[in-house]
Amino acid sequence: MRLICIFIALLILITQISMVACKTRNHVPSVIVFGDSTVDSGNNNKIATLLKSNFKPYGRDFEGGRPTGRFCNGRVPTDFIAEAFGVKKNIPAYFDPAYTIDDFVTGVCFASAGTGYDNATSDVLNVIPLWKEVEYFKEYQEKLRIHVGKEKANYIISEALYVISLGTNDFLENYYIFPTRRLHFTESQYQDFLVDIAENFVRKIYSLGARKLSIAGLVPIGCVPLERTINILGDHDCNEKYNNVALGFNAKLENMISKVNKELPQLKALSLNAYDIANDIFTRPSYYGFEVVEKACCSTGTIELSYLCSDKSPLTCKDANKYVFWDAFHPTEKTNRIVSNYLIPKLFAAYR
Repeated sequence: MRLICIFIALLILITQISMVACKTRNHVPSVIVFGDSTVDSGNNNKIATLLKSNFKPYGRDFEGGRPTGRFCNGRVPTDFIAEAFGVKKNIPAYFDPAYTIDDFVTGVCFASAGTGYDNATSDVLNVIPLWKEVEYFKEYQEKLRIHVGKEKANYIISEALYVISLGTNDFLENYYIFPTRRLHFTESQYQDFLVDIAENFVRKIYSLGARKLSIAGLVPIGCVPLERTINILGDHDCNEKYNNVALGFNAKLENMISKVNKELPQLKALSLNAYDIANDIFTRPSYYGFEVVEKACCSTGTIELSYLCSDKSPLTCKDANKYVFWDAFHPTEKTNRIVSNYLIPKLFAAYR
C-alpha cells in the first residue's frame, strides 16, 4: 500500500512538473525581429534595392532548396531561436506575400538587409531604416489586435521575445566607406552616436509594449571574407582595427542595456554578445568541423554577395558545411546554428 501511495505521489509530482514545464515553454508566444541581413528573412525582396538574395544559390539548403531572401544557404539565427522556444521553425518576413497576419501571430521579421542604427546607412542601398521598421511594427500591432482581439494581442506583444541585430553595416557599409560620418565623428564618437540611437529605439518599442529584448552586438567584423580580401597590407588576415572597434561598440552597448534595465520598469533586456563564439570559430575553424574560413562558399568567396553570388559560377563550393561563410559577408547555416546554440541557453535562462 505504501509503495502504491509513493507511486501515486510521484505521478502527481511528475504531472505537476510537466504542467509547469509546458507553461514555461509557452511563456514566449512569439518571436519578433528587427535588424539587418543577419536576421532578414526576405523583406528586401519587396523593396526597390539592389541588395537582394531571393535567387539561387541562396537558400539552396533551405526547405525545398528555395531562396527566401535570407542571406544564407539556409536558415538564419532567429529561425533557430524561434524553433528552440517551440514557437515556429522559421520566422516569416513581414513583406512576404505568402504569409498573413495569422502566420505573424507567433513571429514576424521586420529586418532589412543593409540597414543600420544610422539612417544614413540605410540610404546607401535604399533599404528600410530602423525607424521605418518601428512603423511597420506599429502597423502590425493594429492588425494583430483586429485579428486576435485586443487582450490577446497585448499579451503577445508584452510576452514576445524581441531579437534586435544591427550595427555591422553602420561601420563596414557607411563609416569606413564614405567620408561624411568620419568628418563629424571619431570612431569612439560614432560608437556613442549609434548606441544613443539604440537606446532611443529600445525606449520606443518599450513604449509600444515590448518587454523582453535581446540585443545582439557585433562579431569580429574585420574577419568577414570581403574585409580580408581588401586587407592587402595585412596579408589578407583579419582587420584587427575593425575587430577592436566592434569590441568597443559591444562594451558601450552592454552599458546602455544595463542602464535601460534599471530605468524602465518591467523591461528585461539582454545582451546577445556573440563576439567570443564567432571569434573562436574564426580562430579554430577545424574544431567546429570547418575547412575554410578565409573565403566564402559562393563563387570565388572573396568579394561576392547578393547578385554577384551567382548560381552559374563553377567556383561555388559543393558542401557549404565545410565553410564558415556562405558569401563574402554572411555566415553559412552551419555557422548560424553553432552561434545560435551558444546564445539559446542565455535566452532560456532569461526568458523561459
